[in-house]
Amino acid sequence: MSPERRERLLMRAGAAVMAAFCLGPFLYMFAVSLSPAPDLRGAWTLANYRAVLGTPSLHFRDYLVNSMAVSALSALFTVAIASLAAYAITRLEMAGKAAVLFFVLAVSMFPQVSLIGYLFRLMSDLGLINTYAALVAPYVAWILPLSLWILVSYFAQIPKELDRAAVIDGCSPFGTLWRVLLPVALPGVLSTALLSFIFAFNEFIFALILTTDHAARTIPVGIAMFQGLHGEIPWGNIMAASALSTAPVLALTAFFQRHIIQGLTRGAVKG
Repeated sequence: MSPERRERLLMRAGAAVMAAFCLGPFLYMFAVSLSPAPDLRGAWTLANYRAVLGTPSLHFRDYLVNSMAVSALSALFTVAIASLAAYAITRLEMAGKAAVLFFVLAVSMFPQVSLIGYLFRLMSDLGLINTYAALVAPYVAWILPLSLWILVSYFAQIPKELDRAAVIDGCSPFGTLWRVLLPVALPGVLSTALLSFIFAFNEFIFALILTTDHAARTIPVGIAMFQGLHGEIPWGNIMAASALSTAPVLALTAFFQRHIIQGLTRGAVKG
């Protein structure tokens, strides 16, 4: 066997092992969701999906709507704030830019559990417990450091000649950001928005402590609250709910991926 063919086989084998490692839990989740028992005994059925979608006491639809709304608002505010901050850091003359970035990074290293007690008291005093605002505000603060670093890296790669050309055409600083930098950095903006949405969609601790019922509770906490009449764990319902909750994230990922690839291959500045 030639070295080139051996290398191709090893690469394919490694890719297959990695794919099996990553996709294995998801395949098991779907299998259990279609099975009447967690050990996969019996004929496959959609009973678990019908139970999740048709049982009012589970409030699955409410949890899903809450997660979509909270995640979308968090991503929107995060990208808006991070875009303004990234523009200021990469485009404006100011001292201590690196210090600001590292300070933001240092603040983000505080674990959530160390902040949740103070955050709960603050939201209680403001009367925001079990509302979207109680989740969106900490989510934005939690996701903002990562979003800022991503957008700073994208904005820093854009030639400043585009800014000067926009100023000559009469654009204000905000107009330059809106009409020049954001379209050019669209792949980074969409990547940031997608990551922000996923981070907020999967967050558990804040949603567990700051919500009390289905009025604002998100899908991760809602699924964790699934319980049978006698305290048993309904694995079929849990896996069916988990499979359904991945559908919006997969759809958004596919949609954003198309635009990200289009933006990357189109090119912003042609030499």
